[in-house]
Amino acid sequence: MLAFIALAVSPASARGAAPVDVAIQTSAGTIVVRLDPARAPITVKNFLHYVDLGTYNGATIYRTLRRATEPQSRIEVIQGGLNPQAANPMIKPIPLEPTSKTGLHNADGTIAMARTADPNSATTEFFIDIGDDRFLDAGGPLGPGYAAFGKVIRGMDVVRKIHRAPASGESLTPPIRIIKVSRVR
Repeated sequence: MLAFIALAVSPASARGAAPVDVAIQTSAGTIVVRLDPARAPITVKNFLHYVDLGTYNGATIYRTLRRATEPQSRIEVIQGGLNPQAANPMIKPIPLEPTSKTGLHNADGTIAMARTADPNSATTEFFIDIGDDRFLDAGGPLGPGYAAFGKVIRGMDVVRKIHRAPASGESLTPPIRIIKVSRVR
């Protein structure tokens, strides 16, 4: 309950909020994302909460989806975080901010929250789109879609390098280590 209260954001306080840049330092290189708290305040606040706590430090980018190796996949992404297999009951999910409300889209370089089949289940897992993945937007075949909340502004070459890294099915082998995730000052 306290975690949810701490993450609460009023629309008035988020309106006009300045973008926040975050560096994701990995064993493959650094990716810098610009988060959009004005349009996705709940999702950005959630992500920054875990950034500021150091939750992502030492985590991994563990998943890659590629059309070339998985023809049934309609999307191309890399996914990272704490890995849902290591679920922590202390980490509470947030409500979905659908792209139909934020105006953000799952396009090349977008950072978005991963979730389960429950639209309101996003916690710490995130993904970065490679190419046009608007299939993941609200109103598409996946219903409410996935919450986009920012964009890669530097390091898309690193994203593509991770995307091409060795994998067994969807699992990167080995996973790419996240060294540190921090705000860019």
